[in-house]
Amino acid sequence: MNTVTEFKHVSYLWDEAKAAALAGDEVALLIYRSNLLGADLRLTNYGGGNTSCKAIASDPLTGKETEVMWVKGSGGDLGTLQANGLAALYVDRLRSLQNVYRGIEHEDEMVELFNHCIYDLASRAPSIDTPLHGFLPFKHIDHLHPDAAIAIAAAKDGKKITQELFNGTIGWVDWQRPGFDLGLKLKKCLDENPDIRGIMLGSHGLFTWGDTAYESYINTLEVIERCAEYIEDAVVKTQPVFGGEKTTALPKEQRSKQAAALAPVLRGFCSSQTKMIGHFTDDERVLQFINSQELARLAPMGTSCPDHFLRTKISPLVLDLLPGADLSDVTAIKEKLIPAFAAYRKMYADYYTACKHPNSPAIRDANPVVILYPGVGMFTFAANKQTARVAAEFYTNAINVMRGAEAISAYTSLPRQEAFNIEYWLLEEAKLQRMPKPKPLSGRIALVTGSAGGIGKAIAKKFASEGACIILNDNDASRLSSATEEFQKQYGKDVFVSALLDVTSRENITDAFSLSAISFGGIDIVVNCAGLSISKPIEEHTDKDWDLLYDVLVKGQFIVTQAGVAIMRKQDMGGDILNIVSKNALVSGPNNAGYGSAKAAQLHLSRLNAAEFGKDKIRVNVVNPDAVISDSKIWQSGWAEGRAKAYNVKVEELPEFYAKRTLLNEIIDPGDIANACFAFVGGLLNKSTGNVLNVDGGVATAFVR
Repeated sequence: MNTVTEFKHVSYLWDEAKAAALAGDEVALLIYRSNLLGADLRLTNYGGGNTSCKAIASDPLTGKETEVMWVKGSGGDLGTLQANGLAALYVDRLRSLQNVYRGIEHEDEMVELFNHCIYDLASRAPSIDTPLHGFLPFKHIDHLHPDAAIAIAAAKDGKKITQELFNGTIGWVDWQRPGFDLGLKLKKCLDENPDIRGIMLGSHGLFTWGDTAYESYINTLEVIERCAEYIEDAVVKTQPVFGGEKTTALPKEQRSKQAAALAPVLRGFCSSQTKMIGHFTDDERVLQFINSQELARLAPMGTSCPDHFLRTKISPLVLDLLPGADLSDVTAIKEKLIPAFAAYRKMYADYYTACKHPNSPAIRDANPVVILYPGVGMFTFAANKQTARVAAEFYTNAINVMRGAEAISAYTSLPRQEAFNIEYWLLEEAKLQRMPKPKPLSGRIALVTGSAGGIGKAIAKKFASEGACIILNDNDASRLSSATEEFQKQYGKDVFVSALLDVTSRENITDAFSLSAISFGGIDIVVNCAGLSISKPIEEHTDKDWDLLYDVLVKGQFIVTQAGVAIMRKQDMGGDILNIVSKNALVSGPNNAGYGSAKAAQLHLSRLNAAEFGKDKIRVNVVNPDAVISDSKIWQSGWAEGRAKAYNVKVEELPEFYAKRTLLNEIIDPGDIANACFAFVGGLLNKSTGNVLNVDGGVATAFVR
């Protein structure tokens, strides 16, 4: 066994005890190895690469022993790969497909024939890379896209460098789109060079192997480590990187402010066909590239690795804005950006027209995915946060590749026609068509005030489950921490961000909306839900009580709406304001002068806002709950005691008391309010504004008309 475990540029994660516990189960060892490789993003990027193993298994039809290959199936990620993400195929059947192969012009038809080779009927669909593993004889194979290897593969002299760097022990196969024919070329390369330990794919990635899971793992690490050492040595010798600095980056805090101010404008442009979610990064590697002398030459070239290209499009849009440009005049900024976006869309349309085939799918969204702002950072936009974030990661990988290739030789990208053939590949189109239909709130961003508990949390969870990105917030740090942990477990990091938010603080509100802009690109839905209640007879009400009620309920709704609408207008995509008011806005019970009148003010402010924002396609609607007790901070205060006293009942009798006074005799819970909010924003009521929806079980005296 190889004992080399010290690496500088990759992570050695193999645990002998864990591996020993899996001994004899080659599939389990394949999954273990795959997870280790996927855990180090220097080895491969999210969703990229594939691994395989071959082992002897019993044929369920004949009972005879037969060779089976388990390989990562279509889709999925090495870092999280499990058994249900593998495809299992008879090796002899897969190789026998050579007998019916009609040539490279017909190789797409081979994908359907993979189904005739399936060993495990519960297999994931085999990927296009399946024959690349099947035609190589090794028991364990890794196909990865490490930046260091791709830098060599994408260099002008990549083949020569590979030969010299590895003394002929790494083969070379020129760029070719993945598929059956490329699998045959890998076999040919090995047949002609039987002593090699791996194969470099031009502009694409790396194949390495071993007779055991560990031998494949260590071989992969050693090859990538050698590539990385070579690249870093060259980078040191060719300082400054990318020709040196052309633009000076703003300080960190100023970069964040510029990004938050500009993101909604960019999102509006990028969402001209479909609502997009944004991501921003000012990673040092990104800044080094976008601030460099070589940006103007390298950026239009696009990427080389197909995995990079599919995520980031043909090339990025580079903004012609000074880092410290005044972004407060939104109209002026939009006028400056309109020609840039028009030029990008034309470039993309020309690329499509020049490269399309008679059977190519229709042109897709012509807006950029990657937008570079020299001195500030990189924005990416996609249908959801995860895809936008991964696009940024892939373009950062592409930057690493350009950096390395330029240091050792000269960077080369995929020719436009080859790039098009990947982007508009009919097999890729079929994969897109199989993707699940977007949820109703996909591409939408929502801020629900007071969303760490009670009604607010129920609304936030409902929106998240329907596809929205959420700015989770509360003025109670402990409560927010608990809700953050809950959302992390249920939805994951790409669905929400958290912010302390006191709706009486303009600074807090500004910070929360800036976080929304920099995290997701802007805002689409604002739900004013934060509240409190004070129940006292008029003679017991104090000025402090009155001011607190009006500051939180009325002024808070006003300031939050004002800030949210400013971003919505930047985006020019319309939006929704939902105000959680109360039955008390229409008819109030006893001992309720401060709360009831504040709720009435909230309701009337909603009417005024609906009339004012209509021209912006921003809808303003109201949901009126009543007696929502579950998980409410209001009922943990003195409000319950005050209402029980007002109605001459015990506190524990309040739920039943409230239910009995309704026409439907129903207890109202937070989920009922969340469903009402979703009814307004879910797509069926897009032409409805200025409405009030009572969710109170039916309180006749609170009917709007």
